[in-house]
Amino acid sequence: MDLYAFPPVAAILDAAYALLMQLMALLEPIAGTAAASASVIALTLLVRAALIPVGISQAKAEQTRSRLAPKLRELQKRYKRDPERLQRETMKLYADEKTSPFAGCLPMLAQAPVVAVVYALFLHPAIAGHANSLLVQQLFGVPLGLSAVGAVASGTATLGTAGVFAGVIAVIVVVAELTRRVFRPQIDGSVDASPLAGAGMARVAGALQFTTAVFALFVPLAAALYLATTVAWTLVQRVVLRRRYPLAER
Repeated sequence: MDLYAFPPVAAILDAAYALLMQLMALLEPIAGTAAASASVIALTLLVRAALIPVGISQAKAEQTRSRLAPKLRELQKRYKRDPERLQRETMKLYADEKTSPFAGCLPMLAQAPVVAVVYALFLHPAIAGHANSLLVQQLFGVPLGLSAVGAVASGTATLGTAGVFAGVIAVIVVVAELTRRVFRPQIDGSVDASPLAGAGMARVAGALQFTTAVFALFVPLAAALYLATTVAWTLVQRVVLRRRYPLAER
């Protein structure tokens, strides 16, 4: 069964298709042949603008976790021999503060359906029963429905294809490195600190910044453009919000 042929999903795809076509028509006088790519970027900006309130809640959650860190360390020292009691006391602390250890995860989860829609729009030859004209759109001669891995696997990769994908991936990697440096996790060096707060976890968190670049190799160019735009937006937004909601000094 084709999930994208399921009526509710097909309706969402058709609405997203119509939105992209309208954006492309509006941007064509300015962007010319790159109007389709510009419309994907514009769609990304619209989605991220709509998620600004969620980003604010994420910044507040990070600030709260930073403020609670000393109390959490104290609980770990007090109940390190009683894991069940430690878990209960930890959850009680979060409940008393009206927050959650998972607060702030919504921005990542909220974007997953959007990436899936963009992926589908540049993958299927037909959308809701009509031809998908987005598949003929290109960026510097590279089809927006082509992926880097797909181009290599099919033997259709050219120097131009490599250049376009290298440029998009480079943007993602540079933003990931800036994010890693600017938002380097604070390391708690105390003896009783949780392993999750140590240098090893900091290295893992830094490496995770680059997983988007790997993912971008497997998705259509249009989806890779979405990812490059959204990580750049995320970096700028986090810098602005961190100044507004600074973390507690350790």
